[in-house]
Amino acid sequence: MNGTDAPVTVEARLDEPLSRGLWLIKWLLAIPHYIVLFFLWIAFVVVAIIAFFAILFTARYPRSLFDFNLGVLRWTWRVGYYSYDGLGTDRYPPFSLQEVPDYPATLYINYPEQLSRGLVLVKWWLLAIPHYLIVGAFVGGSTYTVKQSANQEWIWVASYPGLIALCALFVGVALLFTTRYPRGLFDFLVGMNRWALRVTAYATLMTDAYPPFRLDQGGREPTPADQAVS
Repeated sequence: MNGTDAPVTVEARLDEPLSRGLWLIKWLLAIPHYIVLFFLWIAFVVVAIIAFFAILFTARYPRSLFDFNLGVLRWTWRVGYYSYDGLGTDRYPPFSLQEVPDYPATLYINYPEQLSRGLVLVKWWLLAIPHYLIVGAFVGGSTYTVKQSANQEWIWVASYPGLIALCALFVGVALLFTTRYPRGLFDFLVGMNRWALRVTAYATLMTDAYPPFRLDQGGREPTPADQAVS
C-alpha cells in the first residue's frame, strides 16, 4: 500500500552488492519482459481510451481498468529498474501486474474516487506539454526525415539517448571497474524516473493531481515534512 499521502508513489532500494558485469547482458535477459510489455502497452493505450470516455461521462475511472493500467506501470518500472533505467538490482523482475512489496522497485497510485470531466479533455496534451519537454530530455526519443527521389521514398530515423540512459551507462562503467554504484547517480536516476512516472500517471488520466516541477531524488518518496525542509 501507499506509505505516503502522494497521489503517485515511486520508490526504489539499491540492492547491493551488484554484479560487476551482469549489466552488459541485461538487455538479453530482459527480452521476454520486453515482448510481454509490448503487448501490455498496446492494451494500456486501449484501456486509457476507454477510461477517457468513462471519466467524461461518469467522472470515474473504472476500478478494474485502473488496476490493470497500474499493473502495467508497475511492471514497466520493475523492468526499467532492473535494466537500463536504473541498474539498481540484479533480482530478475517478476512477470506480474500485481504489487510486489519486497521487490526493490515499487509504484503505487492512489485510486481516485472522482475525476474532473473537464480536465480529461486537456490534461493529457495541453496541460502536460511543459512536463513532456522535461521528460523528453530524461528519456530521449527519436526523429525521422522523409526524403523522396523519382521512384523511391526514404525514411531516415535517428534516435538519441536521454539523461537516464547516459547516467545508467556511467553506472555500468562504475560497476565494471569498482563494483560500486555511485550514490549520487542512484538518487538522480530515481528522481528522473519518478518525475517521468508521475507525468505518465497524470497524462494517462489516472490522477488529477498535477505533477510537481520538482526533481525528488533518492529512493524514498519524499514526505511533506521533507519538502518543507528542502
